[in-house]
Amino acid sequence: MLVGNGDGFVSCDCGRRHWGLFGAAGLLLSDPHRGVLLQHRAGWTHEGGSWALPGGAVQPHETSAQAAARETEEETAVPGEAFRVLAQRTDEHGSWRYTTVLATTVGDAAQPRVTNAESTALRWVPPADVADYPLHSGFAAAWPELRGQLDRRLVLLVDADTVLGAQPGGRDARAGAVARLRDRLAVLAGVGVAAGDLGLGAVAGAAHWTWWPHVVLVAGGPAAGSGSGAGVGVEKAETGGSGDGRLVTVVPGTRPAEPGDHLVAVTTDDGRRGQLGADAVMAPEALWRLLDACTPG
Repeated sequence: MLVGNGDGFVSCDCGRRHWGLFGAAGLLLSDPHRGVLLQHRAGWTHEGGSWALPGGAVQPHETSAQAAARETEEETAVPGEAFRVLAQRTDEHGSWRYTTVLATTVGDAAQPRVTNAESTALRWVPPADVADYPLHSGFAAAWPELRGQLDRRLVLLVDADTVLGAQPGGRDARAGAVARLRDRLAVLAGVGVAAGDLGLGAVAGAAHWTWWPHVVLVAGGPAAGSGSGAGVGVEKAETGGSGDGRLVTVVPGTRPAEPGDHLVAVTTDDGRRGQLGADAVMAPEALWRLLDACTPG
């Protein structure tokens, strides 16, 4: 482990000592074919001999996700470009916190190998078998909740018509407004959103969860086809038979949320929740508050 300003033990309010002056983080990396990546901890480490996640202390300049990615590359040689971060779960102790960052592999670039003395082995383990291993106590306590969110994305389906409302100025002004909304949504997708702010109160332990959403901005009429920002796809919308010509009920191509994903729709009509298959509906004003918090102006 590299020595840095975050390295050191904390006497926690829970009565135990924990590693990481600014907290610690680990990466729960999942692969649809190989399972989840577990680390067999060396005997000299805390709870040595147990199985847990690659990770370590958060440095003062890092987010938890950045720390988990850095520590994983140091300990397993799996680079950040080999996976996509989906969510994180934070276990708050008051004076210390541990954050589990959930990610899924991208392609076949994740080829882990032991690279330092903190591990004696690395192993892909089917999720159904994880609980049979002698797990680190903290990971064992969190695993049932974590398992339920493996490989589950948060898809934010944003109806541009209801979010933007009437826009003066014709086609060009409308297209410009959609493009600006797209760019602000791209920033939101990179920052992450608390589950409670997305209306996902039904998620187990929702208060502990943050998601990096996959955003689909659905724009009808002349605003469609305005391009895509990082993390934001712009879809041309087809409307249903309700006659309102605004709320998207059909999106061409594949459904933006796969089975198991959390789908949150931003719309003004709660009655459409069932039609969209959404887990939650967010009002446009709630979305604007989130955007203002991460992209002022």
